[in-house]
Amino acid sequence: MPDLYHPEPLSGGDLETWASLATVLEWLPNVLDAQLTHACGLTHFEYGILYALANAPGHALRMGVLAGFANSSLPRLSRAASRLESRGWLERSADPQDGRSTLATLTEAGYQQYEGATPGHERLVRRLVLDPLTSAQKRQLREAARRIIRAVRTDGEWQSSSAQRPLSAPAR
Repeated sequence: MPDLYHPEPLSGGDLETWASLATVLEWLPNVLDAQLTHACGLTHFEYGILYALANAPGHALRMGVLAGFANSSLPRLSRAASRLESRGWLERSADPQDGRSTLATLTEAGYQQYEGATPGHERLVRRLVLDPLTSAQKRQLREAARRIIRAVRTDGEWQSSSAQRPLSAPAR
């Protein structure tokens, strides 16, 4: 009988399901990074930051909130924010409502960069992820992903501030 420390090994359909998901988790980020880097000089992580800020009220978020959306440590987010800031795409400032917090604000140039990067990124997402699936499979994938997200993170998933805007990439 399996226990917490010695579970039954994965086998059969469970092993195939896990192996398929693990392969997607390994392969897809590299392809998304390659397209964005080649086309726009952005990593997928940096695009996710621009996406979150572009969809936030006033195009600004506290760094701690942005780190949560990006599933990132503050040091990793800070390094990425520094790169985006050096390109003029993001500005950091003290939060006027709480001086202990730092706000990340998308600049106009950053918004233009995000807008320019989005069509190519969305074409790739459609080609690799959405187009191969039927409508029913898309609904099933969405529900399966949401269940996994809830199992991994008790604080839930990030939602766009505007339900009308498409979610083209999660901020990882």
